Amino acid sequence: MKKTHLVLPLLLLAAALALSACGGSSSGGGEEAKVEEAIEESATSSDPSKCTELQTAAFNENESGQKGAAATKACEEETEAKEDEAETVTVSNVKVDGESATAEVEVEGTGLNGQAVEVEVVEEDGNWKLNKFLGFTKFDASSLAEVLEKELGKEEGVSPELAKCVSEGVAELSQSDAESMVFEKDLKPVEEIAESCE
Repeated sequence: MKKTHLVLPLLLLAAALALSACGGSSSGGGEEAKVEEAIEESATSSDPSKCTELQTAAFNENESGQKGAAATKACEEETEAKEDEAETVTVSNVKVDGESATAEVEVEGTGLNGQAVEVEVVEEDGNWKLNKFLGFTKFDASSLAEVLEKELGKEEGVSPELAKCVSEGVAELSQSDAESMVFEKDLKPVEEIAESCE
């Protein structure tokens, strides 16, 4: 099987891991509450304007793998086509430092089940916006592997055996390799797993 057959489902996995969710609140007020609200709104909104109002250009570029206006357009199209809504998102541990902040986000009902991620949020023109994923704060390789097996199983030309083999390999990934795959779109570790499965 060619590596290119795995690229689309792996990118779909990365998209499934994006923050598409329904909100849950935990902070009291002030800037922390504004940061939390921006994360929750970005996660729950089906309005394509979130791609510019609640997310930085850098965030959209990293998530789409495209640059500039193409990244914004890809975000808007994905937002409009969103099918995999999460059940809940919980924002906690919000820490504001001037015009940047970090927060921990737990999502249930998407590919992030069993995971928590740290995100960076920045203030631009008076608005808090998602800027980047910093990494997992709670990591469950088995859950990640289950999502990948499901996504690969939907792809034409990917046998159930290959999907299972690849997901078993993903279940063995280190947290660092999983972060590279999900947040930096580095598919090399998974491509190597797929090649060993053939």
